[in-house]
Amino acid sequence: MPGRADLHCHTTASDGTFTPRALVEEARARGLAAIAVTDHDSIEGIDEAVAAGADNGVTVVPGVEISTDVESGEVHVLGYYVDVRRPSFLEVLRHQRESRMLRVHTMLAKLDRLGVHVEISDVLASAEEGASIGRPHVAAAMIRAGHVNSWDEAFSRYIGRQAPAYVPRSKLTPQEAVREIAAAGGVPVLAHPGLSNQDHLIPSLIAAGLMGIEAVYPDHTGDQKERYVRIAREHGLVVTGGSDCHGPGSRSGVVLGTSTVDVEVIDELGKLAAGARAGL
Repeated sequence: MPGRADLHCHTTASDGTFTPRALVEEARARGLAAIAVTDHDSIEGIDEAVAAGADNGVTVVPGVEISTDVESGEVHVLGYYVDVRRPSFLEVLRHQRESRMLRVHTMLAKLDRLGVHVEISDVLASAEEGASIGRPHVAAAMIRAGHVNSWDEAFSRYIGRQAPAYVPRSKLTPQEAVREIAAAGGVPVLAHPGLSNQDHLIPSLIAAGLMGIEAVYPDHTGDQKERYVRIAREHGLVVTGGSDCHGPGSRSGVVLGTSTVDVEVIDELGKLAAGARAGL
């Protein structure tokens, strides 16, 4: 099956602005053969996307993106072909979403002490029912309330990592995220390592069961892409890529299909997932 695949996409099941069906329709309009739905700590959009894919002739890879904090930054781990019915994995995601909600409440309390009042109902108003809630939803509420004029202002002045209302994520480690994805029969892949800048963790992630590295990414320089392709090849890991599209009106504004890989990568991911499940 010739064509290109965007293996890092978000929907309204987390902080994207495309519904799962609209995301698939956009993929078809842009000539993509395949996409992966990788919402933050949520698999709620997968069934709708898979059904839309069947209607539109677009292959949809079920996935997830698990976000973790480390001492000096963040590490995100993508999981492809996870068993979305496995109770233990669903419990991990449920805990992650609960932690996100607690984080938002704590963030709102900090904002209130800074004189920036935002109701939780206003935050939830910018999210689909049952969506995985995060800082983008807080930023959107702050913009609507007139506290800030843009996403960048919300993050730089208030809720970014070094800002006064920032609250750390849950205590799930990157290595634990890799192990949980593998235990769910999925393929754990290190997301946008050039953004995370935590290359020293790669050996421990490989030891935990990492199977791939997202080398093709909009914000990676040419040198970074070559570096991560080289690291992946040296360790026998699959090289993936995607746009990290969050849809129109999102903070990044990255267009679906900006960064893609050959659809043959999907075959590699499928084989790895089959091997992982055979070993469970």
